[in-house]
Amino acid sequence: MRVSWDGPASREQALQLAERLGLALLDEAEAAAGLLLECTGQGLQLRDCSPGAPGAVRVDFVEGALAHRRVHGGGAGQMVARAVGVRGALRPRVLDATAGLGRDAFVLAALGCEVLMIERQPVIAALLADGLQRALVAGGEVAQIAARMQLIEGDAISLMADWQGPVPQVIHLDPMFPHRDKSALVKKEMRLFRPLAGDDPDAPQLLAAALALASHRVVVKRPRKAPAIEGPPASARLDGQSSRYDIYGKRKLEA
Repeated sequence: MRVSWDGPASREQALQLAERLGLALLDEAEAAAGLLLECTGQGLQLRDCSPGAPGAVRVDFVEGALAHRRVHGGGAGQMVARAVGVRGALRPRVLDATAGLGRDAFVLAALGCEVLMIERQPVIAALLADGLQRALVAGGEVAQIAARMQLIEGDAISLMADWQGPVPQVIHLDPMFPHRDKSALVKKEMRLFRPLAGDDPDAPQLLAAALALASHRVVVKRPRKAPAIEGPPASARLDGQSSRYDIYGKRKLEA
């Protein structure tokens, strides 16, 4: 993977990012190939330069699909909100231990939850951090939502085992599922991220660490027909069209 930029204003960001992530810069005379981390005027984005590859991916909380979902997504009736226990005046403190692009975290923060995110893949964490920063700069309601989101880069299992902050009431997990059917890799994010992040073979350890830390519940997002993560059985299940939540209750959530 290489780092590129599209103008003088983005060059310094590219230099800093390449140094922090241990990546090489794309030489101006060199043809782009493979994965490219691009510093652009619209934000940091990841692109696969291979023929036939999907378009670039970046985190955008201000416009696009997430902005539409914030306004028209169904509010507290959304499956992730129901899974973590959002109802009435209740807004649990949530730890999203597998943050990815921050989409579920943004939905919860938009509903009023304080959400702490952990992402262990450095490139994905950089994309998320860039999206958060642009949301804060945008001002208005989006900035208020982003202010309820905090990102930590690191390994969630280690961090949860040696937790230093306030104990999260709810921990949200969405580990990568080891797909065997190429048709499952429909979303371009998955096609780009799987070579970076791989699957999550340590999902049982992730669940165990979450259950040991959360004060009230752990919720695990899974493909609808996927087996549950190895460990204790879930106490409840919430099914959607293509995915589900396995809910591990510890204590009743109360406002």
